[in-house]
Amino acid sequence: MFEINEFYPCSALPEGKDNSHPLFIVVAHRKLLCRNNSRTFLFEPDQLPEKAESSRYLLGIYNGRACYAIEINDTIIIPDHLDWHELRSLLSSVDDLHFNLAGRAVQIIQWEREHQYCGCCGRLTSINEDDRSRICNECNLACYPRISPCVIVVITKGEHCLLASNARWEGGYYSALAGFVEPGETVESALHREVMEEVGLEVDNLQYFGSQPWPFPGQLMLGFHATYKSGDIQVDNDEITAADWWRYDDLPPCPGPGTLSGRLIQSFVERHRHDNDQ
Repeated sequence: MFEINEFYPCSALPEGKDNSHPLFIVVAHRKLLCRNNSRTFLFEPDQLPEKAESSRYLLGIYNGRACYAIEINDTIIIPDHLDWHELRSLLSSVDDLHFNLAGRAVQIIQWEREHQYCGCCGRLTSINEDDRSRICNECNLACYPRISPCVIVVITKGEHCLLASNARWEGGYYSALAGFVEPGETVESALHREVMEEVGLEVDNLQYFGSQPWPFPGQLMLGFHATYKSGDIQVDNDEITAADWWRYDDLPPCPGPGTLSGRLIQSFVERHRHDNDQ
Protein backbone atom coordinates (compact mmCIF):
# COMPACT_ATOMS: atom_id res chain seq x y z
CA MET A 1 0.00 0.00 0.00
CA PHE A 2 2.28 2.79 1.30
CA GLU A 3 5.91 1.75 1.57
CA ILE A 4 7.63 4.85 2.90
CA ASN A 5 6.44 6.70 5.96
CA GLU A 6 7.82 10.22 5.85
CA PHE A 7 5.70 13.35 6.07
CA TYR A 8 6.64 16.84 7.23
CA PRO A 9 3.63 19.15 7.75
CA CYS A 10 4.07 22.78 6.75
CA SER A 11 1.99 25.72 5.54
CA ALA A 12 4.61 27.06 3.13
CA LEU A 13 7.25 25.31 1.06
CA PRO A 14 10.72 25.46 2.61
CA GLU A 15 13.15 27.60 0.66
CA GLY A 16 14.67 25.73 -2.25
CA LYS A 17 12.17 22.87 -2.12
CA ASP A 18 11.28 21.53 -5.58
CA ASN A 19 7.58 21.87 -6.42
CA SER A 20 7.73 20.40 -9.91
CA HIS A 21 6.49 16.93 -8.94
CA PRO A 22 3.70 17.42 -6.40
CA LEU A 23 1.28 14.85 -5.03
CA PHE A 24 -2.43 15.44 -4.48
CA ILE A 25 -5.20 14.34 -2.14
CA VAL A 26 -8.68 14.91 -3.58
CA VAL A 27 -11.52 15.82 -1.19
CA ALA A 28 -15.25 16.36 -1.69
CA HIS A 29 -17.67 16.90 1.21
CA ARG A 30 -15.26 15.33 3.72
CA LYS A 31 -14.81 12.27 1.49
CA LEU A 32 -11.54 11.23 -0.11
CA LEU A 33 -10.99 9.93 -3.61
CA CYS A 34 -9.33 6.51 -3.34
CA ARG A 35 -8.33 3.68 -5.59
CA ASN A 36 -10.79 0.82 -5.26
CA ASN A 37 -9.88 -2.00 -2.86
CA SER A 38 -6.74 -0.28 -1.63
CA ARG A 39 -7.71 2.97 0.09
CA THR A 40 -4.67 4.64 -1.47
CA PHE A 41 -5.45 8.32 -1.91
CA LEU A 42 -2.23 10.01 -3.08
CA PHE A 43 -2.27 10.91 -6.76
CA GLU A 44 0.26 12.07 -9.31
CA PRO A 45 -0.87 15.13 -11.32
CA ASP A 46 -1.60 13.02 -14.42
CA GLN A 47 -3.73 10.63 -12.36
CA LEU A 48 -6.25 13.25 -11.30
CA PRO A 49 -9.78 13.02 -12.76
CA GLU A 50 -10.61 15.33 -15.63
CA LYS A 51 -11.98 18.72 -14.58
CA ALA A 52 -10.33 18.31 -11.21
CA GLU A 53 -8.52 21.64 -11.41
CA SER A 54 -9.15 23.50 -8.19
CA SER A 55 -7.48 25.60 -5.55
CA ARG A 56 -4.69 23.67 -3.90
CA TYR A 57 -3.76 23.80 -0.24
CA LEU A 58 -0.30 22.76 0.86
CA LEU A 59 -0.30 20.03 3.51
CA GLY A 60 3.44 19.47 3.76
CA ILE A 61 6.29 17.44 2.31
CA TYR A 62 5.70 13.74 1.64
CA ASN A 63 8.83 11.73 0.82
CA GLY A 64 10.54 14.90 -0.36
CA ARG A 65 7.61 16.01 -2.55
CA ALA A 66 5.10 18.79 -1.96
CA CYS A 67 1.71 17.35 -1.05
CA TYR A 68 -1.50 19.29 -1.65
CA ALA A 69 -5.19 18.88 -0.88
CA ILE A 70 -7.64 19.92 -3.56
CA GLU A 71 -11.43 20.08 -3.36
CA ILE A 72 -13.65 19.05 -6.26
CA ASN A 73 -17.33 18.45 -6.80
CA ASP A 74 -18.22 14.83 -6.11
CA THR A 75 -20.56 14.85 -9.12
CA ILE A 76 -17.55 14.87 -11.46
CA ILE A 77 -17.38 11.62 -13.39
CA ILE A 78 -14.47 9.54 -12.15
CA PRO A 79 -12.86 6.40 -13.63
CA ASP A 80 -14.15 3.00 -12.56
CA HIS A 81 -10.99 2.21 -10.59
CA LEU A 82 -11.62 5.18 -8.26
CA ASP A 83 -14.29 5.76 -5.65
CA TRP A 84 -15.20 8.12 -2.80
CA HIS A 85 -14.60 6.91 0.73
CA GLU A 86 -15.48 8.35 4.11
CA LEU A 87 -12.46 9.39 6.16
CA ARG A 88 -13.51 7.09 9.01
CA SER A 89 -13.25 4.06 6.71
CA LEU A 90 -9.47 4.60 6.51
CA LEU A 91 -8.99 3.94 10.22
CA SER A 92 -8.55 0.21 9.77
CA SER A 93 -6.93 0.21 6.34
CA VAL A 94 -3.99 2.65 6.51
CA ASP A 95 -1.26 3.34 9.05
CA ASP A 96 -1.26 6.26 11.49
CA LEU A 97 0.82 8.54 9.31
CA HIS A 98 -1.47 8.22 6.32
CA PHE A 99 -4.66 8.43 8.36
CA ASN A 100 -3.39 11.65 9.95
CA LEU A 101 -2.39 12.95 6.51
CA ALA A 102 -5.87 12.20 5.16
CA GLY A 103 -7.43 13.84 8.22
CA ARG A 104 -5.24 16.91 7.73
CA ALA A 105 -6.42 17.20 4.13
CA VAL A 106 -10.09 17.00 5.08
CA GLN A 107 -9.74 19.45 7.95
CA ILE A 108 -7.79 22.04 5.94
CA ILE A 109 -10.35 21.92 3.12
CA GLN A 110 -13.23 22.24 5.61
CA TRP A 111 -11.54 25.15 7.38
CA GLU A 112 -11.00 26.96 4.08
CA ARG A 113 -14.67 26.49 3.16
CA GLU A 114 -15.94 27.78 6.51
CA HIS A 115 -13.72 30.85 6.80
CA GLN A 116 -14.11 32.67 3.50
CA TYR A 117 -15.66 35.51 5.51
CA CYS A 118 -14.56 37.16 8.73
CA GLY A 119 -16.44 36.06 11.83
CA CYS A 120 -16.06 39.58 13.30
CA CYS A 121 -17.01 42.02 10.53
CA GLY A 122 -18.28 39.70 7.78
CA ARG A 123 -15.82 40.87 5.11
CA LEU A 124 -13.88 38.60 2.78
CA THR A 125 -10.74 36.91 4.07
CA SER A 126 -7.63 35.95 2.15
CA ILE A 127 -4.91 33.38 2.65
CA ASN A 128 -1.96 34.51 4.75
CA GLU A 129 1.21 33.58 2.88
CA ASP A 130 3.29 33.53 6.08
CA ASP A 131 1.46 30.82 8.04
CA ARG A 132 -1.66 28.65 8.12
CA SER A 133 -4.25 31.36 8.59
CA ARG A 134 -6.78 33.49 6.77
CA ILE A 135 -6.71 37.25 7.29
CA CYS A 136 -9.69 39.59 7.13
CA ASN A 137 -9.14 42.20 4.43
CA GLU A 138 -10.95 44.83 6.51
CA CYS A 139 -10.19 44.34 10.22
CA ASN A 140 -7.08 42.12 9.94
CA LEU A 141 -8.53 39.40 12.18
CA ALA A 142 -6.49 36.22 11.72
CA CYS A 143 -8.26 32.88 11.78
CA TYR A 144 -6.39 29.58 12.23
CA PRO A 145 -7.65 26.02 11.87
CA ARG A 146 -9.30 25.10 15.14
CA ILE A 147 -8.14 22.08 17.10
CA SER A 148 -10.23 21.08 20.11
CA PRO A 149 -8.31 19.21 22.86
CA CYS A 150 -10.09 16.23 24.41
CA VAL A 151 -9.16 13.89 27.23
CA ILE A 152 -9.80 10.16 27.01
CA VAL A 153 -9.17 7.80 29.92
CA VAL A 154 -9.28 4.12 30.83
CA ILE A 155 -9.88 3.79 34.58
CA THR A 156 -8.50 0.63 36.14
CA LYS A 157 -9.29 -1.23 39.36
CA GLY A 158 -7.05 -4.25 39.71
CA GLU A 159 -7.71 -6.61 36.79
CA HIS A 160 -10.79 -4.64 35.73
CA CYS A 161 -11.21 -1.48 33.70
CA LEU A 162 -14.19 0.82 33.39
CA LEU A 163 -15.77 1.05 29.95
CA ALA A 164 -18.94 2.95 29.10
CA SER A 165 -21.60 2.90 26.40
CA ASN A 166 -22.75 6.08 24.71
CA ALA A 167 -26.43 6.77 24.16
CA ARG A 168 -25.90 6.27 20.41
CA TRP A 169 -24.57 2.73 20.93
CA GLU A 170 -27.51 1.45 23.04
CA GLY A 171 -25.29 -0.75 25.19
CA GLY A 172 -23.92 -2.75 22.28
CA TYR A 173 -20.51 -1.12 22.21
CA TYR A 174 -18.24 0.16 24.98
CA SER A 175 -15.30 2.54 25.04
CA ALA A 176 -13.16 4.73 27.29
CA LEU A 177 -14.56 7.90 28.84
CA ALA A 178 -13.79 11.07 26.92
CA GLY A 179 -14.65 14.76 26.91
CA PHE A 180 -13.56 18.21 25.77
CA VAL A 181 -11.19 20.44 27.71
CA GLU A 182 -13.00 23.65 28.62
CA PRO A 183 -11.55 27.20 28.66
CA GLY A 184 -9.43 27.78 31.74
CA GLU A 185 -8.98 24.07 32.49
CA THR A 186 -5.85 21.98 32.65
CA VAL A 187 -5.99 18.60 30.94
CA GLU A 188 -5.85 16.93 34.35
CA SER A 189 -8.74 18.91 35.81
CA ALA A 190 -10.79 18.23 32.67
CA LEU A 191 -10.22 14.51 33.13
CA HIS A 192 -11.34 14.58 36.77
CA ARG A 193 -14.40 16.65 35.86
CA GLU A 194 -15.47 14.45 32.95
CA VAL A 195 -15.15 11.26 34.98
CA MET A 196 -17.18 12.72 37.83
CA GLU A 197 -19.86 14.12 35.48
CA GLU A 198 -20.26 10.96 33.41
CA VAL A 199 -19.93 8.15 35.97
CA GLY A 200 -19.65 9.78 39.42
CA LEU A 201 -16.19 8.43 40.30
CA GLU A 202 -13.00 9.90 41.68
CA VAL A 203 -9.73 8.77 40.11
CA ASP A 204 -6.05 8.96 41.00
CA ASN A 205 -2.59 8.26 39.54
CA LEU A 206 -3.10 9.82 36.14
CA GLN A 207 -0.56 8.49 33.63
CA TYR A 208 -0.24 10.06 30.22
CA PHE A 209 -0.34 7.42 27.47
CA GLY A 210 -0.29 9.25 24.13
CA SER A 211 -2.26 11.39 21.70
CA GLN A 212 -4.11 11.04 18.41
CA PRO A 213 -5.44 13.59 15.94
CA TRP A 214 -9.15 12.85 15.56
CA PRO A 215 -10.58 14.70 12.55
CA PHE A 216 -14.28 14.19 13.38
CA PRO A 217 -14.36 17.11 12.92
CA GLY A 218 -11.18 18.49 14.56
CA GLN A 219 -10.10 17.09 17.93
CA LEU A 220 -6.76 16.21 19.47
CA MET A 221 -7.27 13.25 21.79
CA LEU A 222 -5.00 13.10 24.86
CA GLY A 223 -5.01 9.62 26.36
CA PHE A 224 -4.52 8.64 30.01
CA HIS A 225 -4.67 5.67 32.31
CA ALA A 226 -6.00 6.37 35.80
CA THR A 227 -6.78 4.24 38.83
CA TYR A 228 -10.07 4.11 40.69
CA LYS A 229 -10.08 6.10 43.95
CA SER A 230 -13.64 6.19 45.28
CA GLY A 231 -17.32 6.30 44.47
CA ASP A 232 -20.01 4.13 42.91
CA ILE A 233 -20.83 4.16 39.22
CA GLN A 234 -23.67 6.57 38.50
CA VAL A 235 -24.11 7.21 34.78
CA ASP A 236 -25.39 10.59 33.70
CA ASN A 237 -28.04 9.01 31.40
CA ASP A 238 -27.36 11.81 28.97
CA GLU A 239 -24.16 11.01 27.12
CA ILE A 240 -23.53 7.76 29.01
CA THR A 241 -26.28 5.18 29.37
CA ALA A 242 -24.27 2.23 30.72
CA ALA A 243 -20.91 1.73 32.42
CA ASP A 244 -19.33 -1.17 34.24
CA TRP A 245 -16.09 -2.79 35.34
CA TRP A 246 -14.79 -5.34 32.84
CA ARG A 247 -12.09 -7.94 33.51
CA TYR A 248 -9.15 -7.73 31.08
CA ASP A 249 -9.93 -11.16 29.59
CA ASP A 250 -13.70 -10.65 29.31
CA LEU A 251 -14.28 -7.35 27.53
CA PRO A 252 -17.40 -6.24 25.64
CA PRO A 253 -17.27 -5.07 21.99
CA CYS A 254 -14.92 -2.10 22.04
CA PRO A 255 -12.71 0.01 19.70
CA GLY A 256 -9.89 -1.51 17.70
CA PRO A 257 -6.19 -0.53 17.70
CA GLY A 258 -6.74 2.14 15.04
CA THR A 259 -8.12 4.41 17.75
CA LEU A 260 -6.50 5.85 20.85
CA SER A 261 -9.30 4.37 22.93
CA GLY A 262 -8.53 0.94 21.52
CA ARG A 263 -4.83 1.35 22.25
CA LEU A 264 -5.49 2.39 25.83
CA ILE A 265 -7.64 -0.69 26.34
CA GLN A 266 -5.14 -2.93 24.56
CA SER A 267 -2.32 -1.64 26.76
CA PHE A 268 -4.34 -2.47 29.89
CA VAL A 269 -5.08 -5.98 28.58
CA GLU A 270 -1.48 -6.70 27.59
CA ARG A 271 -0.15 -5.56 30.95
CA HIS A 272 -2.38 -7.97 32.86
CA ARG A 273 -1.77 -10.81 30.44
CA HIS A 274 1.94 -10.34 30.94
CA ASP A 275 1.56 -10.21 34.74
CA ASN A 276 -0.50 -13.39 34.79
CA ASP A 277 1.93 -15.22 32.51
CA GLN A 278 4.77 -14.69 34.96
